[in-house]
Amino acid sequence: MTSAYALSEAASRSAGQIDAVFIFITAVSLFFFLLVEGLLIYFAVRYRRKKASEDQATSGVTSNLLLEVVWVLIPSLVVIAFFAYGYVVYRDVTTEAPGSSEINVVAQQFSYEFKYPDGRTEVGELRIPARRPVKLIMTSKDVLHGFFLPEYRLKQDILPGRYTYLYLHPDKEGTYDIFCTQYCGVGHSQMRGKLIVMPPGDYAQWASASAEAARATLPLSGQGKALLEKTGCLGCHSIDGSAKIGPTFKGLFGREIHLGDGREVRADEEYVRESILDPGAKVVKGFSNIMPTFKGRLSGDDITAIIAYLKTLSGGDAGKGERKEEGEKKEK
Repeated sequence: MTSAYALSEAASRSAGQIDAVFIFITAVSLFFFLLVEGLLIYFAVRYRRKKASEDQATSGVTSNLLLEVVWVLIPSLVVIAFFAYGYVVYRDVTTEAPGSSEINVVAQQFSYEFKYPDGRTEVGELRIPARRPVKLIMTSKDVLHGFFLPEYRLKQDILPGRYTYLYLHPDKEGTYDIFCTQYCGVGHSQMRGKLIVMPPGDYAQWASASAEAARATLPLSGQGKALLEKTGCLGCHSIDGSAKIGPTFKGLFGREIHLGDGREVRADEEYVRESILDPGAKVVKGFSNIMPTFKGRLSGDDITAIIAYLKTLSGGDAGKGERKEEGEKKEK
């Protein structure tokens, strides 16, 4: 795995950034290794005992404050430089790029399922357009899994019962392997997938053709709305901003929420999931804790669909995945 990683191409912006961090750390470490070892060998030869006679006394050793400060300060500055450079790159590769399209990833023993905003679903193959940022919203149906793209130098654990995220910047067209990096059962070694990065025009054609095949299936947002109606959620929560016994869904997603205990949280995917399964965990200020739990009544796929619908009620980034694909079709 190590040699394969070292020799694999850099197929995204993040790969180049992460490679640069490792090259910087390696080069600086190698420089100081050679410097220290070189001085050690030089001093061992230069100041070796020339004769074994007892009358040759060992030279006296005294402290040197300047030297002590230097050999503490320089390594400290080097470590700080490692941290600062690594943090800047980490912050960049874990921040969503403006205009990112969203794709939901559901991991289970022993495959990956990719759900697109328009209702398309693919198993084992993730197709995205080149030079367009993508946000993967990931969860697991069973146990802990890992999502690893060697050519992107990116890995993210996928956990049951919560959402994790991975941000892709596909610079090069091609087909790349997806591996699971967590031992998830006897079929772990077979849990692999393919990332297919296509020219934008080809991707638009593929999306159009697969959308035709999935036309009978409601898009994720439509499935989410149907679930809210079916479960009676819209009896307590409005979608137009009007007041009911629960907070309105209009403009909810992505907003800062003031809680009854004084905290503030952002209404992201994880907040919505938790509020559905454990309503009392984060009660909105001004509302009572009267909502029943839907744990056992709504599956992970159901919650994913509800989140997709809530995004369409929030403006801004809402429905950006659908608008992205529509734009690609128009370009073609």
